Amino acid sequence: MDRRAELTLRGFVLGAAITLVFTAANVYLGLKVGLTFASSIPAAVISMAALRALRNATIYENNIVQTIASAAGTLSAIIFVLPGLVMIGWWSGFPFAQSFAICAIGGTLGVMYSVPLRRALVTGSNLPYPEGVAAAEVLKVGTGAGSAGERNRAGLSALLLGTLTSGIFAAVVATRIFAAELAGYFRVGSGSTGVAFSLSLALVGAGQLIGITVGMAIFAGLAVAWGVATPVLSAMHPLVGSPADVATAVWSHQVRFIGAGTIGVAALWSLGRLARPVALGVTSALAASRRRKDPAARLPRTERDLPIAVVGLVSLGCLAPLAFLFWQFLAGGQLGAAAGALTVAGVAYVVVAGFFVAAACGYMAGLIGSSNSPVSGLAILSVIGAALIVLAVGRGLAHAAALPMIAYALVVTAVLLAVATISNDNLQDLKTGQLVDATPWRQQIALVAGVAVGSVVIPPILDLLNRAYGFAGAVTHGTVAQPLPAPQATLISALAKGVIGGQLDWHLIGIGAIVGALAVFVDETLRARKRSALPPLAVGLGIYLPPSTTAPVVLGAILGWAYNRWAAGERARQLGILVASGLIVGESLFGVLLAGIIVFSGRPEPLGLAGNAFAPLATALGALAFALTLAGLFRWLSPFSGESEAGRGTIPD
Repeated sequence: MDRRAELTLRGFVLGAAITLVFTAANVYLGLKVGLTFASSIPAAVISMAALRALRNATIYENNIVQTIASAAGTLSAIIFVLPGLVMIGWWSGFPFAQSFAICAIGGTLGVMYSVPLRRALVTGSNLPYPEGVAAAEVLKVGTGAGSAGERNRAGLSALLLGTLTSGIFAAVVATRIFAAELAGYFRVGSGSTGVAFSLSLALVGAGQLIGITVGMAIFAGLAVAWGVATPVLSAMHPLVGSPADVATAVWSHQVRFIGAGTIGVAALWSLGRLARPVALGVTSALAASRRRKDPAARLPRTERDLPIAVVGLVSLGCLAPLAFLFWQFLAGGQLGAAAGALTVAGVAYVVVAGFFVAAACGYMAGLIGSSNSPVSGLAILSVIGAALIVLAVGRGLAHAAALPMIAYALVVTAVLLAVATISNDNLQDLKTGQLVDATPWRQQIALVAGVAVGSVVIPPILDLLNRAYGFAGAVTHGTVAQPLPAPQATLISALAKGVIGGQLDWHLIGIGAIVGALAVFVDETLRARKRSALPPLAVGLGIYLPPSTTAPVVLGAILGWAYNRWAAGERARQLGILVASGLIVGESLFGVLLAGIIVFSGRPEPLGLAGNAFAPLATALGALAFALTLAGLFRWLSPFSGESEAGRGTIPD
């Protein structure tokens, strides 16, 4: 019997503690910019630093810690949907029991659905799994001795440097001594457009992690949105107001739906390409499960998943609380008469669509990484499907009970998105486990533990941020004047309203679909000629997200590309990744801390030291400090750039 230290109590406790940090950071970042980051690598570095003092710590135990932390952090993507219930006025906050159940049930189903796919999509495939491979390399380096120990200390230093730098910069921005954003809007003939750039080190870090290919695709979407769509649409229907007011109004109410159409088509194309490999993967997984039952064909430790019977029982066990959640949401309200039918329809939709979403997300995570996987596009398709099902089952109630129908469609979509996000992360973690010789069933238990911890942490963080900031377009607002944009939740709730209310502007979505089809054509042409790529989902995000968000992400992608070309050796590249991860963590954690200060003080700008008259100087100081800070980070990394090592290129661009 294998008694090595792997799934331990201290590992679970440490993973839960790290979860608090990265889940809070991911929730804030997702609500601010519509993006989340994979936390496997920074979680692995922190785990190794914490466990290194214990003589019997192992690489397997460190792997379990990062598995718990990354699963919980990934579940934060539930914020792409859940805030929509506050935006439409159905919730005033985030009731813990219901929010916990949505996260826990959907996340557990995501783990169970991905277990049968491990052999086909991890062990028996040549998918690159960029983040899983990177995390494995970090674990291997960090658990070594001698010079490897020095590498681990350097990695922790890089993570802390990025964290402190972005946290301090964000704190100065909160004092208003540095401006938060650079922006300029202007007339183009009879239309209007503009440019904006958020002085956010977290966004630059996110850009480095997504890579140059995705970054350039986002830039293409940015050019379509603000170089073509906004000036043309604002000229077609001239509005009264300043160029800034006109351009932002046109982009918000029209151009973003073009982006939604682009994302939808790109997601459908991605799913279509996955049909054959997913079918083969499921067939292979079922064959492996039958082989496990044969006493003469004992599987080695590294091939032992949770038994398929356990997977089936846990999946079935999730259906009863899921049905109760849906029924309780519907009973006693305007949809009470149709509660039974809507509950059955909702559960069936989650069970059937959830499996395909799990398979698709797992495959796409292996292909392009968890951070780049198009969960947003799947959420768009999911909410449209959920809204159409609710409309079909509850026909005749759309006028009298539109709001509860919209709310129910969002709840069903939230559960389905929890399935998608966890599946998106699971196979990446299992790839890391395969590379470090971990035991699959133990890691799968750790994944469920990560879901449980994340489900406990996310609701109170969401409630805190809602009370402090509020969400753009919500019926009620927080203390500050500038609410969190929550871009994905805004779009998801708007689509649910449009489908159920019959007011969705399909014309604009159709234009977006054409743009998406063109992006797919260009991407396929480039791939066929082996000349890079243009991921169509990233193009859609560039159209949909605000320019203040996408511009620094594009800059980060360019800087990351330049650094990777300049840096020699795997160590230098890993340190660059850790600095970028730290930039995201520091600013995001400060945002959560600031939310607590705002709620406690009751003031929208509790740290503000400068007034409006200081704004021009704050803009100049902020821009200069931003540039000097990035230059300083590159200067810190420069001593490592000349260290040539074998294995260069393990960390993909």
